[in-house]
Amino acid sequence: MKLTSAEAAKVLRKLNDSLNDLGNHETMSMSFVAAISEDPESVRPKYDYKDVRVKEEELCAKIRKLKHAINVFNSTTVIPGWNITIDEMLILIPQLTAKKEKLSMMKNRLPKERVAAGMRSASNIIDYRYANYDIDAAQADYDATVDRLAKAQTALDLVNSTVTFDFEF
Repeated sequence: MKLTSAEAAKVLRKLNDSLNDLGNHETMSMSFVAAISEDPESVRPKYDYKDVRVKEEELCAKIRKLKHAINVFNSTTVIPGWNITIDEMLILIPQLTAKKEKLSMMKNRLPKERVAAGMRSASNIIDYRYANYDIDAAQADYDATVDRLAKAQTALDLVNSTVTFDFEF
């Protein structure tokens, strides 16, 4: 079958949900409480240890195989116009996000700002913090970073929703 990365993520989510459901059902049915006056067979929940192990292993194998296929796809598919693979883009986007956050703080700094007196509250000395960089340059870098981040996210979204890879369970 052919899948896009976005479709594969949905299949993976469904497999993980099934594995979680199986685990939750097992937790609720692997043991039970019966009153001394009750017949334990009348309150015994349906549970088959071997069947659960088989289903669990089948789901885990499918999850491993699909995650591997996604990883291979991400490490070999080059994003058009960027000359980097998807996995590199998945590193670049958080880097750009961190850069954007830092530049946001820098572009919003005042050229000169008063520093709180702190322990010297009784003193007449006033301290100032000065920006030691060009705030306009920080603004320009921020704008460029925001644009590059948006383009990177859009390029990744396009590849994830249009480029397919072969996958069979």
